[in-house]
Amino acid sequence: MITVGETAEKVRTITAEDIRAFAAMSEDFNPLHHDDAAAAASRFGGLIASGPHYVSLLLGLLATHFSRHGPQVGVECAVAFRKPVRPGDTITFRWVVRDIAPKSTGDLVTLDGLITNQAGETVLTAVGKILALK
Repeated sequence: MITVGETAEKVRTITAEDIRAFAAMSEDFNPLHHDDAAAAASRFGGLIASGPHYVSLLLGLLATHFSRHGPQVGVECAVAFRKPVRPGDTITFRWVVRDIAPKSTGDLVTLDGLITNQAGETVLTAVGKILALK
C-alpha cells in the first residue's frame, strides 16, 4: 500500500556516452548532446544531457518503485528544468508521495519529484500523478 511520505530514490552518474546514446536513440540531434566542439562554443561550455534523458530516468524510478505495490499507470507529470546535467554529474532522483485521493478505479497518488546534482543543486523539479489500480 502506497503511503503519504513514502520516498523513492536512486543515484546515477551520467557519462558522455550515456548522453550521446540517449540523444541518438530518441532522435535528438541537437549538437549540444553530440558535438564536443559545438557544445564547448555554447553558453554551456560543453556537452549537456537532453531534458528527456533525465526526465525518463526520473519517470522510470516512479514506475519501478511504486509498481511494487501493484499495478499503476501514470496520469500526468509537469517538470521544470533548473540546471543542465553534464558528463560526470552524479545525480539523485527522488519522488515523495504528497497526497492520496481514493477514486472508484484506485488511488490517485500525487508526488513531488526532484533531481539534484553532486553539489546539491536542483537540476529539475516535478509534480506527478499516478493511479494505483485496484
